[in-house]
Amino acid sequence: MMNSTATAAAKSTRLVVLVFAITAGSSAACLYYLQPLLDEIARELHVSTATACLVVSAAQVGYLCGLALVVPLGDFLERRRLVPALLAASVAALAVSATAPNFVMLLLGAFVTGVTASATQVVVPWVSALADPDRRSEIVGTVMSGLLLGILLSRVLAGAVAQLGGWRAVLCTAAGIQLAMSVSVYVLAPSTGRAATGERYPEVLASIVALIRVHPVLRHRMALGFLIMACFSGVWTAIAFLLAGAHSSPYHYPEFAIGLFGLAGVAGALGAPVVGRLADRGRLHAMTTFTWTTLLCSWALLWWGGHHVAALIVALLVFDFGIQGAQLTNQGAIYALDPASRSRLTTAYMVTYFLGGVAGSVTAGAAYQSGGWAMVCGIGFAATVLGSALWAVFARRMASRTRPATAPAS
Repeated sequence: MMNSTATAAAKSTRLVVLVFAITAGSSAACLYYLQPLLDEIARELHVSTATACLVVSAAQVGYLCGLALVVPLGDFLERRRLVPALLAASVAALAVSATAPNFVMLLLGAFVTGVTASATQVVVPWVSALADPDRRSEIVGTVMSGLLLGILLSRVLAGAVAQLGGWRAVLCTAAGIQLAMSVSVYVLAPSTGRAATGERYPEVLASIVALIRVHPVLRHRMALGFLIMACFSGVWTAIAFLLAGAHSSPYHYPEFAIGLFGLAGVAGALGAPVVGRLADRGRLHAMTTFTWTTLLCSWALLWWGGHHVAALIVALLVFDFGIQGAQLTNQGAIYALDPASRSRLTTAYMVTYFLGGVAGSVTAGAAYQSGGWAMVCGIGFAATVLGSALWAVFARRMASRTRPATAPAS
């Protein structure tokens, strides 16, 4: 009887983790569905290509607002109600975008979609709070893999659906997925209650600054997270130009084929839970060193991939494994700091992390225009060297703080 009960509980836990992973991925994907379809949007709504790019920027600005103002509510409100509400609002925003009669309305819908996509970062600390301590990094790694898969597969799905029904059909499909996840989370996720009692919302926001000031580990991991996302965003922004044949590139692939390269990143992301399992066994520092070393090696492969497609596919696999593993070790470190403040810790970390993504995209675009794929790889390698050096300094400082003092000689 006890064995059957334990088996049922394990299956229930796996189902909840799966729902959270899909929710994280589907919400993050909403930021990227329109990225490969901007040319089609520009033609239909009669705007320039540069103006059409503002759709992606509006979603990113909305996401930053959600990270700063909505994610802390995970420590303030019942998450089982907050997440389905955000997903339902995402459905409404996507519907507005799908039926937008003009570009201004599309921008508004994209902005609100970005705000509601912050559900992703409410789910991650939620599953961390539910997980057993000895499996926390592994389970968080599974959900984070779902998030990364959503980002990487969004372009593939958008290209396939748009080929059949246009960009509006892509948004309708996304709305249907978000509606299904809203119902699934509300029905299947357990109730955890309010993590922070007796606090007002302004106090919750103000406490984020206090957390950054009090926890040096948080500051360290925020700096590493900025560099990680800058590298990730830089590669996946510039690779669209590389594969399209810009700047004397040997590749000349259509848009749908470019999206399929995201599958190489998917394969790499699927290996990240291995890093989580080792981190759970007390090897967090060793795994951090390993993932940054992996990233350093991946840049040589990425540079080679600028001329050889097989090398590029392998490079993307190794690169995304390193990125996801480094991200996982960062989150494992910050979630261990204060269990009652995981949503606010997430806000502090993810705002910096996403700012790194914006910096990476802008830098990669300018770098590719000036020096092609080789310059993008050179800047990415330099950023990874900087991150590795910072980690070496951080690790040495932490070791010196935890090392017992030497007893005086008698």
